Amino acid sequence: MKRKISIIMMALAIFSSQSCERNFEEINNDTSRILTPSVGSLLAPIQLEMGSYGYLRATDFTFDLMQVSLDFPNEGNTFSRYYMNEGSGNSLWNTSYRWLKQVNDLKDYSVKEQNNNYHAISLVLNAWIYSNLTDSFGDVPFSEAIKTDEGILKPKFDKQKDIYIQLLNDLKTANGMFEMNKTLSDTDLFYNANENVAGILNWKKFCNSLSLRLLVRILKRNGEVDVHDRIKEIVNNPSVYPIFQNNNDSALLSLSGIAPFLPPFARPNDFTAGRVAGEFFVNTLKNTNDPRMSMFFTQAKNLATNANLGYKGAPSGYALATTFNYQPSNLHGNLAKAPMKILVMTYSEVQFILAELAYKGIISGTAKVFYDAGSKSIIEQWGAVVPANYLTNANVAYNNTLERIMLQKYTSLFFVDQQQWYEQRRTGIPALPNNGGLQNNGQLPVRYMYPTGTKVMNADNYNNAVLQMGGDDINVKMWWNK
Repeated sequence: MKRKISIIMMALAIFSSQSCERNFEEINNDTSRILTPSVGSLLAPIQLEMGSYGYLRATDFTFDLMQVSLDFPNEGNTFSRYYMNEGSGNSLWNTSYRWLKQVNDLKDYSVKEQNNNYHAISLVLNAWIYSNLTDSFGDVPFSEAIKTDEGILKPKFDKQKDIYIQLLNDLKTANGMFEMNKTLSDTDLFYNANENVAGILNWKKFCNSLSLRLLVRILKRNGEVDVHDRIKEIVNNPSVYPIFQNNNDSALLSLSGIAPFLPPFARPNDFTAGRVAGEFFVNTLKNTNDPRMSMFFTQAKNLATNANLGYKGAPSGYALATTFNYQPSNLHGNLAKAPMKILVMTYSEVQFILAELAYKGIISGTAKVFYDAGSKSIIEQWGAVVPANYLTNANVAYNNTLERIMLQKYTSLFFVDQQQWYEQRRTGIPALPNNGGLQNNGQLPVRYMYPTGTKVMNADNYNNAVLQMGGDDINVKMWWNK
């Protein structure tokens, strides 16, 4: 016992003598933390986390709402029945703002290190994440967001119009900042721009392709914003504003399956459990003889005989008390296995954007050419072979309608975060069926309600936002869709 006391006293004496020579800040300093990270070290975590989150949002939310899949056999109060509550958008809100803080750090460090490429990339990432936020909620904290270091704990909600104008201006600024002869210093999970300057050109193409996505989103607001002129400025000046030219340009997150680059689902059976494929999406692929069918879905079975029924989904929002004599097709487990590529934005999406713009006479060019390229390239992006007669199939062949363009775009946006939802709200295409059990009077929700925490902790600014939005309801249309 005396020995233990002596050891303790000796330790206290040593600590006391050391404390006399060190101040509190030195003692309290956590030497394991990187206090001044290099700008390049901030990029990959943002790409990994937000790319993976987009994948999860597609499978957890978009698939249900857009009749790609549904909870089964117990389809209760779910997104597939158009049921949404105050918590439905919580994870998108919280995850986005968490990583927007690191995007802001990326920008600040890029300015400090005078690195124009990282500065430009920070503006692209900021526009990518914020556009998803505002397209989901409407007016959101923007100009005063992520400024707790400046003492702003209750940021105002900016109008969606103002957010869009700033994001588009930022993307234009970013386009002019890229230094094409310099690589990045650290890992780049989208384009490997740390290994080759060709990756910097790809970032520039992503920048301008993203601009086109945002500009098409707000087509209805041409006049309030110079939408058509901005589109023409990009499309008519490819040397100044390059956009995606082929599948190799697509923004993709490659996950090897080797830590830390693991798939979003730890176990593929978690990906397929408790749900099945949606009848509408399966039939859309079936009608077009889409070669990706076997990559996306399993085959249905007759419950009595276990006979194979081919590809057959369940109707989303089916009437309560409906019974089934078959086990519907399900999403294929391989979609959750590494190695995998998560789609952030594809060349195919850009081609469908151009097809719509040509169809509406906003740009020159032949809508059919863009449409065919979009239809063909997304199949190849997934590693499938395009059938020789695919583009002449009666349900695929371009027929000079917006409905045909948008239906093919709908299938091309499979697994691209929430883009199917945004585009259906903008155009009303595809027309999703009501199978007898939809809630919300059969109306597709057009936004998330604001999170409860925001209502409580930022009440005054929340109330102002609700007034300028016209309410906090899942049926309140936002600025670009009015």
